[in-house]
Amino acid sequence: MLIFVGKRIGFMILTMVVVSMLLFLLLEITPGNVAVKVLGPYSSEEQRNLWLEAHGYFEPFYLRYFTWLANFAAGNFGDSIRFKVPVADVLWPRLGNTAILGIATFAVMIPLSLFLGVLAGMREGSKLDRAISLISIITTSIPEFASAVFISAVLVFWLNLLPGTSTMSDGFDILQIILPALVLVIYDFGYVTRMTRASMAEVMTTHYIRTAILKGLPYRRVVMHHAMRNALIAPFTVIMLQINWLLSGVIVVEFFFAYKGFGALLLEASLNQDIYLIEACAMVAVFVAVATQTIADIGYTFLNPRIRFG
Repeated sequence: MLIFVGKRIGFMILTMVVVSMLLFLLLEITPGNVAVKVLGPYSSEEQRNLWLEAHGYFEPFYLRYFTWLANFAAGNFGDSIRFKVPVADVLWPRLGNTAILGIATFAVMIPLSLFLGVLAGMREGSKLDRAISLISIITTSIPEFASAVFISAVLVFWLNLLPGTSTMSDGFDILQIILPALVLVIYDFGYVTRMTRASMAEVMTTHYIRTAILKGLPYRRVVMHHAMRNALIAPFTVIMLQINWLLSGVIVVEFFFAYKGFGALLLEASLNQDIYLIEACAMVAVFVAVATQTIADIGYTFLNPRIRFG
């Protein structure tokens, strides 16, 4: 088990190194472009050369990369062009805001999705199964921007129950979390529900489940102690992958509700060509992606010890 965990962590580190090399090649292979983005298009050639010399851009390429990587590992991401402060001062608060939104979303979505998926899978082909499947397909088919408009029209403008924006300008307000979290739950719970339903339906048709039922074991015990453990393997993978989607794929929701999160920050960085902020956001997103995938792989062995990865 320890060897397997060590291999997965080693693969995660190797992936991060490879991605960092590609990111550095993509954004910093031409120092002149970096100087233009930092100093602006109206800076003189002399100003750019002085800036490049002061920041080590005339050093050999490999030395620049290792210096850049060491600074990243130490949490020194450079200064934001857009916000005129160190990138870390902007990045971590925004990442924390998205984490709050993610926790609120997952706290509702995961129990709801698993409960509905298990119910539908236990009664495959029934009216309940068809109703749950239909709702799941409809909600997953509607993009976030459409559901955000509809929900805002009903809860904000028609019923006047919730604030229409989530700027948190006066400090944290739980009411301002409800709308963006609700949009994310509505869009995503159907996908997890469908995966859970498919996995549960497959497990319920296996020989060992049928044998346990024929032996007279209580149906509830068969479902909870035998079927659920194996049925949760596929949904567990999907849920872990949703963290990646939530981190960088909520740009529409955060922008629509003016929520100061990671997705909105990535959009601002891209629109303003904030190169150091883009680099930091990209590395954080990749780290979360490979970390959650590693956790998912390790989690397989706890859900089903027969599963091993080389």
